[in-house]
Amino acid sequence: MRRHHRTTPRHSRTGRLARVLGALLLVAAAGAVTAGAAPGKASGTAAATPLDQVIPAPAAVRPGGSPYRITAATRIRVDGGEEARRVGAYLADILRPSTGYPLPLVTSGPAGIRLKLAEGPYGTEGYRLDSRPAGVTITAAAPAGLFHGVQTLRQLLPPAVEKRTPQPGPWLVAGGTVEDRPRYAYRGAMLDVARHFLTVEQVKRYIDEIALYKFNTLRLHLSDDQGWRIAIDSWPRLATYGGSTQVGGGPGGYYTKDDYREIVRYAASRYLEVVPEIDTPGHTNAALASYAELNCDGVAPPLYTGTSVGFSSLCVDKDITYTFLDDVIREVAALTPGRYLHIGGDEAHSTSHEDYVTFMDRAQPIVATYGKTVIGWHQLTATTPAEGALVQYWGTDSTSDSEKEQVARAARNGTGVILSPADRIYVDMKYTPDTPLGKSWAGYVEVQRSYDWDPGSYLPGVPASAVKGVEAALWTETLSTSDELDYMAFPRLPGAAELGWSPAATHDWDTYKVRLAAQAPRWDALGIGYYRSPQVPWPSA
Repeated sequence: MRRHHRTTPRHSRTGRLARVLGALLLVAAAGAVTAGAAPGKASGTAAATPLDQVIPAPAAVRPGGSPYRITAATRIRVDGGEEARRVGAYLADILRPSTGYPLPLVTSGPAGIRLKLAEGPYGTEGYRLDSRPAGVTITAAAPAGLFHGVQTLRQLLPPAVEKRTPQPGPWLVAGGTVEDRPRYAYRGAMLDVARHFLTVEQVKRYIDEIALYKFNTLRLHLSDDQGWRIAIDSWPRLATYGGSTQVGGGPGGYYTKDDYREIVRYAASRYLEVVPEIDTPGHTNAALASYAELNCDGVAPPLYTGTSVGFSSLCVDKDITYTFLDDVIREVAALTPGRYLHIGGDEAHSTSHEDYVTFMDRAQPIVATYGKTVIGWHQLTATTPAEGALVQYWGTDSTSDSEKEQVARAARNGTGVILSPADRIYVDMKYTPDTPLGKSWAGYVEVQRSYDWDPGSYLPGVPASAVKGVEAALWTETLSTSDELDYMAFPRLPGAAELGWSPAATHDWDTYKVRLAAQAPRWDALGIGYYRSPQVPWPSA
């Protein structure tokens, strides 16, 4: 587990008033009904969800005109080749069960929903959504943008659209235009499969959940003291022995190479890049237990099922350590089409500073040898980060000024920073002392605290240009089922997504919590259990 900050001022009352008035105008334009009527329900006059009520908040919204209504005659037209067609098929798979409509995919002629690849000011992930009574068009320059536009369209439809059985509708999309693109290129969600092993299906479920909120990176914490979770042909006992247990005991488990390929494939189908983490030189007891020769004294320790940290270390002085590292990185890199490979680097309390520097000076070039870019925990800034490397900051409010300055100095020298402050977006932290799951070493993290900060100005001395994104981390010392993962991730995960995607000017707790509350019926439809924070005005049951 990983263990900061000044709270940035919220927007002025004037800005809040403007947003409230804007929301009221959207409601009027969309034909909203009286307070208490659920979007999309037939209750006198059907209401459409206002265009600005989605998460993450769009960059720009222009409401106007009557809504579009999906009917049995609606077709999904796809302009842009096979990848665009796959996005269309994904959309149809969401809409068909709940609407009961055929929604055929076509490549020409009239259509109620159109997905269009075209040049424009969208970047690789941005999109434009135009909704008129005649239909909805999502335009993007790249398939990822179309996919993100589809997520917005989902949220503009009634929550019942997520159900897998026919629902009554009506299926309205508010009139107007959304123009949207992300603030940060790196928007990550980390899943710890080392402390408790999670099956391929559990990982796929989490992928679908984070895709709804426009995350684009899934980082898998594949190794730790309690388990090694990826098969390595050249060191087979890492998985078969090192992966044979987990926190508290139990059978553990590991991914075969085909399992891992399937996770990577499925993530890519949701426009998520997988970043594997092999944590070194600490957090390595599972490896040390598997191969005695990796230990300085040549004696393998027993497998470990507790939750303490900082007691293990690879033997920095042995050449076999770097043979081991080269083999592991080579095999993992070959399975991973993405740009990055995370080498850990935190809580190496059993490694001297001198040895830590030596290790990282040898480990980082190995990553480059196999065509990947290094990511490391922010302790990597105690060494010389490789050119192009990213460091991931997980400090808290109690992190020392000297440690923060060390990160800031590296950032000013060109090292990019991913922000994962543990007392903000470690979504395994307890909400309150009464939370039955999770840990509390970083404090209690209620929903407002998780959302109410600005990545661009969070870390003193770090230039805004050095911040490459955010990552919400879900550690699993106390979590093993999908229900438990959901309870800790929701409702905090959408806030992390908004911090990564939306312009800073849109960040406002008072308006966000209303949008967040409106997500609850969608989670119910998707079978996502969540913590009903008293800070959020949830709809009544």
